[in-house]
Amino acid sequence: MNSSIHPDTAMGTISLTVKNLDRSLDFYQQGLGLSLQRRGDGVAYLGAGGEDLLKLVEQPDARRVHGTTGLYHFALLVPSRLQLAHSLKHIIETETPVQGFADHGVSEAIYLSDPDGNGIEIYRDLPRDRWPLVNGQLQMVTDPLDLDNLLSELNQNGGPRTDLHPGTVIGHVHLHVRDTTAAETFYADVLGFDVMQRFGRSASFLSAGGYHHHLGANTWAGVNAPPPPEDALGLRWYSINLPDDTALRSVVDRVRRAGITIQGSQEGLFLRDPSGNGIRLAAKY
Repeated sequence: MNSSIHPDTAMGTISLTVKNLDRSLDFYQQGLGLSLQRRGDGVAYLGAGGEDLLKLVEQPDARRVHGTTGLYHFALLVPSRLQLAHSLKHIIETETPVQGFADHGVSEAIYLSDPDGNGIEIYRDLPRDRWPLVNGQLQMVTDPLDLDNLLSELNQNGGPRTDLHPGTVIGHVHLHVRDTTAAETFYADVLGFDVMQRFGRSASFLSAGGYHHHLGANTWAGVNAPPPPEDALGLRWYSINLPDDTALRSVVDRVRRAGITIQGSQEGLFLRDPSGNGIRLAAKY
């Protein structure tokens, strides 16, 4: 099944189980600058002015778990270096705790987590012609990020901004999996993503259309880690957005030929990867 997924495929809404919805909304709105798009009974949707980026589902008895598959982090992609500088300034001013920073050669990133321990990355992409290649192969790195230089963007292009730019999207999703070989077989051979880079046998990075990565899969929670229990905080599902119904049907056909179960609902088509991570397939237009 070597058909590649459509090159315009992108990541979409992330659904998370949270313990206290009000606490999470305060963090995501005040700390990160997302906007509440709508709220119902124990459920809230957040975005930056466009499609929903996050669906938060309150489960007061949910608990943190470790050593399982699930979410490593989801990544909010802002449209420019200036917007990343605005995010950094806002995080500093709101005293939002940060876990780290990195220059990956393909991107510049800020890392943090929400009150329930869900990992978050906010990043901007570098131009593709600056991505590091060795013998034609992508070589992402993890180097220190020059924070002073990043903040200097504001000196040239000042003006206050406390909300995330409306062009912000889910850039990629990084998952804990039980086995990277099984993950590659599913995401590359069945869904059709391309393997862009491997870190030994512990992590793989895959994408559509030559992007540096839409998906990361690692075994850093343990090889053969089990899926989380039903009462766990964290990832419920993440979305893979195909550009149209034809591209969606192509993926669905490959999934069904592989003998993998797909369930339908009003929100889309749902399945699970070999590690139990939930996926929603949807046509964007």
